[in-house]
Amino acid sequence: MILSMTGFASIQRELPGGTLSIELRSVNHRFLDLTLRTPEELRPLEGGMRERVASKLARGKVECRVNWNARVGAEAALQLNTELLQQLLAAAAVAKKIAPQVSELQLGELLRWPGVLSAQVAAPESLGTACLEVLDEALLDFSASRSREGDKLKAHLLERIAGMQIIVDDVTPLIPQLAAAYESRMKARFLDALSSNEDERVRQEIVIFAQKIDIDEELSRLNAHFSEIRRILEKGGSVGKRLDFLMQELNREANTLGSKSVSAETSRASIELKVLIEQMREQIQNIE
Repeated sequence: MILSMTGFASIQRELPGGTLSIELRSVNHRFLDLTLRTPEELRPLEGGMRERVASKLARGKVECRVNWNARVGAEAALQLNTELLQQLLAAAAVAKKIAPQVSELQLGELLRWPGVLSAQVAAPESLGTACLEVLDEALLDFSASRSREGDKLKAHLLERIAGMQIIVDDVTPLIPQLAAAYESRMKARFLDALSSNEDERVRQEIVIFAQKIDIDEELSRLNAHFSEIRRILEKGGSVGKRLDFLMQELNREANTLGSKSVSAETSRASIELKVLIEQMREQIQNIE
């Protein structure tokens, strides 16, 4: 199974004391970079939650956000933040001296100030257990999301490999014809050189000819890389780095093919191969 580093999952569960929700999202990254955001009630669980997430992921920039919305009922106790209230009153007194014409703050306004008055609802004892259960459920959905994206990436890569295979298969039968045409040109140069007594230039031309005309090795290595990429995609797992390395190898062979080019056909094949390789490389950056 090929896994994308892009994924999303959101799970919500109703508990006796409120609503617990966990959201997971990720994008591509060279390593595993996990950001965990939890409410105060669940901070003690962060270590275990990190271990759970890390056991399911190898790479990616992952954000795990946990929300606990307590249900406020008649039994909820109101708590006054006296320290914050005193700070507000002191600030109001200073402001009054600076701008005496401005009306004073009313008690109702002070009590509505964020953090001055809050309803304290005790989290149920089962919240910790429920949180880990919901996280496991979210990780399952998250893995399914990444798998769906991975299937799309796999199909894209196999399509590009098929395109490159066609290019190589089209060029391979042309090698004898290209060699014959190049040899014919070499003979003409050879005869011309003999008539002008340029033996050294003839030898140099022969060496260059031998090097440039032999592209069979590059085509063989390209075919071997195609087979290896197909095998890796079928096997699945954390294969992103391995595929990225193979893209470098493919690009090297395509460049060599271009530098050895002795015809318009091989030049065009080299360019078309590099276009497809670049398209694959962009997609592989998102594979775990």
